[in-house]
Amino acid sequence: MTNRAGQLSEGKISPQALEEWRDRIGARLRIGNIFNRYVSFEAIRNYVNGIGDINPLFRDEEYAKKTRYGRLIAPPSWLYSVFPTWVLQGLPGVHAFHSGNDWEFYKPIFFGDTITPECIFTGFDVKGSQFAGRTVLEYQRANFFNQRGELVAKTDLWLVRAERRTAREKGKYHHIQLPHPWTEEQLQRLEDEVLAEEVRGSQVRYWEDVQVGEELKPVVKGPFGLTDMVAYCIGAAPVQIAAFGVQLRLYRAHPAWAFRDPSTCSLEPVYSVHYNKLAAQGAGLPAPYDVGAQRQGWLISLLTNWMGDEGWLKKNYAEYRKFFYHSDAVWLRGKVARKYLDDEGDFCVDVETHAINQRGEDIMPGISTVALPSREKGDWPVARRLS
Repeated sequence: MTNRAGQLSEGKISPQALEEWRDRIGARLRIGNIFNRYVSFEAIRNYVNGIGDINPLFRDEEYAKKTRYGRLIAPPSWLYSVFPTWVLQGLPGVHAFHSGNDWEFYKPIFFGDTITPECIFTGFDVKGSQFAGRTVLEYQRANFFNQRGELVAKTDLWLVRAERRTAREKGKYHHIQLPHPWTEEQLQRLEDEVLAEEVRGSQVRYWEDVQVGEELKPVVKGPFGLTDMVAYCIGAAPVQIAAFGVQLRLYRAHPAWAFRDPSTCSLEPVYSVHYNKLAAQGAGLPAPYDVGAQRQGWLISLLTNWMGDEGWLKKNYAEYRKFFYHSDAVWLRGKVARKYLDDEGDFCVDVETHAINQRGEDIMPGISTVALPSREKGDWPVARRLS
């Protein structure tokens, strides 16, 4: 076979399919791609390794025992490893680009917990796009419950559904030089910045000490490579990835989920757009790119690093803009935008966040709310979530 773009299945955004969607709004969707349910040491370890999170609160059992939590916990973004917060429904052959999440977190995720998700289809809009012409913005809500029936977190999310043929023909992103032409000097500086990441940890960050306009110490990722992507798949497995007959049976049941790689003759999942160049080109992109949930996991690491063990991440909103390709780097940044006492009695800080790549593009703007301890009032937000 010749070396050419992968021939992914082709679908259309038809009026009939959209009418079927209208009838389905409000329905609870069947989740077929659950990966983690049980919060084991290995499940936490594999996930934090997969996003490159070095915080000992999520890695070191002995360290975690000495915190208010009293045992190992998972980072808030670990819920992406239960399932990626969305269910792929309808529109076969129409590509789905996960494009953002709006999270609220209510309870810690403890070692030993069992997490059960649910997903609800909440609506859609038909839009125009420079990337792929006519697109559909699909909206869902995911809820996560622990074994006690407590709502641990919820998130509203959106997917962009785009016709692959149109995206290929428009070729919006094919002018980008890839792989990025790093020099050895630039790579050395970049890697030094990656290693300069700071974790607040047990050093309490009090609300009174935070100033509006204060900037967070950046978290830097890059250059993004194949092993980074494989590590995320091991930790989060957003789709079923298996070998030989196990996967082949799945593809026979769902032909639109796979394509034949012309360089190896193997069947590969459409998900391999994140690590297979031919798959990415089949979807209209010049090179493999990151997973949106993976990128938001990096952002959540920025916030948990900064707030320390006694801080609580209440809300986390991010929009995935542009694509983060293999060989790219990103600087995750934050700035304190507001301080206030909210209606729930938490001493809150709003943090405006950005993810800036080496081309100077903001590929993930967002806003988050962190509750911090108050020295003057003796308020401890983590203690409140443990009661």
